[in-house]
Amino acid sequence: MLNNGERIDQLYAEDIRIIQSSEVFSFSLDAVLLANFPRVPKHGRIIDLCAGNGAVGLFLSRKTSASIDQIELQPRLADMGQRSIQLNNLEQQMTMYTMDLKDTFTQFTPDSIDLVVCNPPYFKELPTSKKNPNPYLAAARHEIHTTLEDVIAVSSRLLKMNGHFAMVHRPDRFLDIIDCLRAHKIAPKRIQFVYPKEGKDANILLVEGIKHGKNEGLRFLPPLFTYDEQGNYTKLVKEMLYGNE
Repeated sequence: MLNNGERIDQLYAEDIRIIQSSEVFSFSLDAVLLANFPRVPKHGRIIDLCAGNGAVGLFLSRKTSASIDQIELQPRLADMGQRSIQLNNLEQQMTMYTMDLKDTFTQFTPDSIDLVVCNPPYFKELPTSKKNPNPYLAAARHEIHTTLEDVIAVSSRLLKMNGHFAMVHRPDRFLDIIDCLRAHKIAPKRIQFVYPKEGKDANILLVEGIKHGKNEGLRFLPPLFTYDEQGNYTKLVKEMLYGNE
């Protein structure tokens, strides 16, 4: 089940085990926050774009009986995700596709998905960009293979009328994200900023929108703090990671 350099980590709150490696991109708090953010349909179809080693879809699987398809470009990450699906006995619910986002519609029908989630690369690909020398980390963090526009365009086309889209990103891309969502007929509905702790600037942004939703009704949720004054996880974050103790 495990290749060299791999380990099995656990998200205790959802009783999910996940294959990870320090050599490639491992899931972080971003994935846990995203899996806990959107309104998750009880049935139907969910797609996880830029799935990496499958963390977001795996965490969502405990909240729904909907089918969950995952799309990941990098074969090594997709393979780890596929083995994690087997490790958790989720083959009946989940499928991992090793494919480029641009090829999504060779496999999926437009207007057929209830929820699309995405933890995309955060950083614009610029000539001046300093990229991680590790190609797995560089591809996960920088828009080398896909852009914000690509992600939102594909998501909009996948979603049914009134289907939901949820994404985790960086606050400094907020205006780009809102402009792009609206350009692709996804109305932003819920926004939450996540802060390392009180008194610090936000470092994570969560956004949920509805395809062909009305412009009215945008909600800014209360701020979410990762750590308390003592440097421990706050109650909400602890519950997401370890469940209700």
